[in-house]
Amino acid sequence: MTRHRRLRRLRRTVAAGTAWVALVGGGLAGATPARGAPNGLRQLTETTLAPGVDYRRFAVSTPHGTAYGHLLTVDLRTARTASGLLYPDAVGARAPVTRLADARGAVAAVNGDFFNITEVQHPGVEATGAPVGPAVAGGRVLKGAVPRGQRFGPALPPGASVRDVIGVGTDRRARVDRLSLRGTVRTPRGELRLRGLNQYAVAVDGVGAFTSAWGTTSRVRATCGTDTDRSAPCSTETREVTVRRGRVTAVARTPGKGAIASDTVVLVGREAGARALRGLRVGDPVRTTYTLKGTQRTPFDFAVGGYPIARDGRPLEGLDAVTTAVRTGAGVGRGGRLLHLLALDGRAEYRSGLTIAELAEVMLELGARDVVNLDGGGSSTLVTRAPGGTRTKVRNHPSGGSERPVPNGIGVFTRS
Repeated sequence: MTRHRRLRRLRRTVAAGTAWVALVGGGLAGATPARGAPNGLRQLTETTLAPGVDYRRFAVSTPHGTAYGHLLTVDLRTARTASGLLYPDAVGARAPVTRLADARGAVAAVNGDFFNITEVQHPGVEATGAPVGPAVAGGRVLKGAVPRGQRFGPALPPGASVRDVIGVGTDRRARVDRLSLRGTVRTPRGELRLRGLNQYAVAVDGVGAFTSAWGTTSRVRATCGTDTDRSAPCSTETREVTVRRGRVTAVARTPGKGAIASDTVVLVGREAGARALRGLRVGDPVRTTYTLKGTQRTPFDFAVGGYPIARDGRPLEGLDAVTTAVRTGAGVGRGGRLLHLLALDGRAEYRSGLTIAELAEVMLELGARDVVNLDGGGSSTLVTRAPGGTRTKVRNHPSGGSERPVPNGIGVFTRS
């Protein structure tokens, strides 16, 4: 069966459930018995967690079996409702989604970006746990995107980029965008282009900056691999320069580890970047500036990396229509006023999963217009907190049997 025939068949199957889809975002209170449409999306339960925040369990029939999922619908028009980036107070760190959500008092959350999960290719090098794509939290720029060849996760579809994100702007509208790092390092010997910010991989010949947001994790990984080959050996030509309050305070031949003070920037160079930093001496004035530039003027309040699989109500071309897996997706609907967060169930008897193409179709049928794929497999986690409760609970049975620590997630909050 061709990809297009599979998509047409799935669309016909899912379309049978549009009577339920019309309820998504409707704010129905309490839980209801299971109901559904034949051979399509079947709603199993529905609960209002907070004003503007609905949680639903559903099942969807596909040509290869029935997948079970969990959906959060967040109405950003509700004044008391907000969303934001969850992370363990350091880019280079991981924690379970329940811990991330409870630390911030979130009523619900899903996992976020793909991340540097292992370093078997570089024995002795610490896996940082840092995410692949750009990240913004509370309007603060946290990190840039690693080079394309350094990413973890499935192959990107045509036109997608490691710089793609989903988030909510300061105008309280959700959107999918692309964030590019723009930065410079001004030294007595000239100006250098910044090629990384709190990233587990810096571009070949580049200079990357690490701030207090990075955490205590080793910075060695930033000089391993290449822009096209994550498994390539670590660079043999590196340099690290510590700049505190605009002055060089230390230089080293290799990257280090440990906490970075709030008034300090650590610059890590490789190849040509290392040679450019080699001329700096203790006491030299150095100024580092950076920002993440998107395609729209409205800045993000939060953003997390994820690659697009649907735009303007249509799946992208070239999506994988063969490989099924447990997946997490996020979508934008109603002109950015609705945020849809979905995680599939990973329980063994449910684990038919969805292909990327099917995930796009399902999210579109649920009301999203723009959709991104987030980290899946053992990372897929959706948690909620019952009204009046103090802790969140995992709802979707992670495929590994328990929660996997992840670097970030999308949290949903309600103001009292």
